[in-house]
Amino acid sequence: MIKSMTGFGATKGFISPWGRINLEIRSINHRFLDIVLHLPEGFLHLEQKIKDEIAKKVKRGHIILRLEINPLQLKKPVLNKRLIKEYYFSLNQISRQLNLKDKNININTLAELPGVWTMQSQSSLSLSWVKIKPLVKEALNRLLQGRLQEGRALYKDLATRAQRLGKNLKKIKVRFKKVIKQRVRLYNTEEEKNSFLRSSDINEEVVRLSFHLKNFTRCLKNKKSAGKELDFILQEMQRETNTIGAKSIDAFISNRVVRAKSEIEKMREQVQNVE
Repeated sequence: MIKSMTGFGATKGFISPWGRINLEIRSINHRFLDIVLHLPEGFLHLEQKIKDEIAKKVKRGHIILRLEINPLQLKKPVLNKRLIKEYYFSLNQISRQLNLKDKNININTLAELPGVWTMQSQSSLSLSWVKIKPLVKEALNRLLQGRLQEGRALYKDLATRAQRLGKNLKKIKVRFKKVIKQRVRLYNTEEEKNSFLRSSDINEEVVRLSFHLKNFTRCLKNKKSAGKELDFILQEMQRETNTIGAKSIDAFISNRVVRAKSEIEKMREQVQNVE
């Protein structure tokens, strides 16, 4: 079943000590796979792993992933252990040098000295791939479900249009056989008849158009990532239809060709959204 390139997936989770994390993935049409990530500070080292995870599931489309953190607290206090040890040894050394009797150096005294405490931003902490991977996979699965659901709607529309185009083509074939018999009688010599048939015969174009239409239907049913191939087939169908229109010698056929071209154009617009 074909899939659309348009979709959306989002999820939320809590990861200690960062807090609540919101992750969303959007996708729109694109000729190739183009992944753009918006990650906060502390998450940039995960960029390639996230891209690789997306590339496993998505073949085409412009993918935008946005990750936001709502921390429980913006900053956390961090004890500078190296500095507090230096304070302690320095104070003890001075006490011995000055022969001080009162050596009341306790943790409360040390904790109040300058530089012992610093406030560290939560975002400066590094987040491991193991912790964020489940959220990425969950949002990605929801995105894929949306793309698949819209793909079903695209399939239904394209299949209906293909059937309509097939019926239109049959009417052109029937009409052409009738018209060609009537017109060929108007010519007296074989040379005139052959010249008329060479310039007006659309049988080859009709056969090729029928083949492309069958190929389109087969590709629509059997391939998951068929957007580029479907677009190529429709280009060939459009070319054959234009040739039939140029050779047309009958108003009914010309009218049917206009309808066919309109149908193919609408199908091409829809296929631009197929992965």
